[in-house]
Amino acid sequence: MRDLVLRLLPEIDEISDNDLKEKVIACWVEAIEFRGWSEELLRNIPFTLLAKNVKITFIDHVRAVCLMCIACDDVLRKTHQDQATPVNRDYLIAGAMLADVGKLMEFEIVDGKPQKSDYGKHIRHPFSGVGLAFKHDLPSEVMHVIATHSKEGAGEKRLAESIIFHHCDFIDFDLVKDR
Repeated sequence: MRDLVLRLLPEIDEISDNDLKEKVIACWVEAIEFRGWSEELLRNIPFTLLAKNVKITFIDHVRAVCLMCIACDDVLRKTHQDQATPVNRDYLIAGAMLADVGKLMEFEIVDGKPQKSDYGKHIRHPFSGVGLAFKHDLPSEVMHVIATHSKEGAGEKRLAESIIFHHCDFIDFDLVKDR
């Protein structure tokens, strides 16, 4: 299962802290096993159920947003240099990789179509994602990214990593939600 996670999400290898990397992988393994997601399903489910006719897949969304976060961090470091707000790149990448992992618990496939599960009707993915991250002893800064990335984070003071992730995530979401 570990190999599947790394094949689906090669950006995990951008995390330099090996202990953190292994914890991120463990969260994904547990989330995949929760409903027995196959590689084919993971590669084909839409990244959101909040818009119609979404062609962007869940895995492509996770990867795209993570890559946008890395690019944003690179630009800020290059242009602002020592004046930049400090960003923990490992926490940024780990948060980007885990922000939507709870969707694997929130969604289910019924009659070949993705839908919100009974579990998902009561517990949205930021909450289940934080629960997984807590269970696997991820740093609170990574849990903060997961917890505050969506509407649940509105009004909260976000860490730099969460600000970057939130905006990158909504770039991808806003481009498809009303099309």
